[in-house]
Amino acid sequence: MSFYGVTDLWTYVIGAFGIILLPGPNSLFILSVATSRGVMAGFQGALGVFLGDTVLLALVGLGAAGLLRTTPALFTIVKYSGAAYLSWVGLQLVLAAIKKWRSSELPAQTALEVPAHLAYPFKRALLVSLLNPKAILFLLSFFVQFIDPAYDAPVVPFLILSAIVMGFSALYLSVLIFAGARLAQGFRSRQKLSASLSSAVGAVFVWFGVKLANASLA
Repeated sequence: MSFYGVTDLWTYVIGAFGIILLPGPNSLFILSVATSRGVMAGFQGALGVFLGDTVLLALVGLGAAGLLRTTPALFTIVKYSGAAYLSWVGLQLVLAAIKKWRSSELPAQTALEVPAHLAYPFKRALLVSLLNPKAILFLLSFFVQFIDPAYDAPVVPFLILSAIVMGFSALYLSVLIFAGARLAQGFRSRQKLSASLSSAVGAVFVWFGVKLANASLA
């Protein structure tokens, strides 16, 4: 029995919630923006993530993931583009952390200079969200399990599933934004601690890039 074409709704809800909670480039980038620039910039980045996720969901609905599976060259291009960008973001975070560490004894206005890679949170977050081709494959493999192929209007269950995962994403990113802004208050007097955490997040981004570069369709 299905709910408007969605099979096993509660299993999907639990699974989607778990997937959202897993650390990824989107959540780490938003946390970095909120910690560095505050709540407003954090929500600007979140809007970029929402737009990117919406585009990915639409592409999944249009069969883009299937195209990537049947066109290895296209997948390779998208994969390495995403890996390069994630690695670039990671390196920028590490370099900014080194600069912050070295300038920890300088006046506050110098130490609080906005890093270049965080200057446009909406655009940066949009790119981080979009340049992750494996996300399309995950969405496809996860969504397909819960859509009843016999349902007359497949767009209905697709929209229901999309609304659920986007709702979880909005709540989770909002928590991260306010948590990041709160952390920033403590970091203002602890520049070296802030720099250490930023470099750790940067290293994770580089790891995301390397992992993506080694991803396969298998």
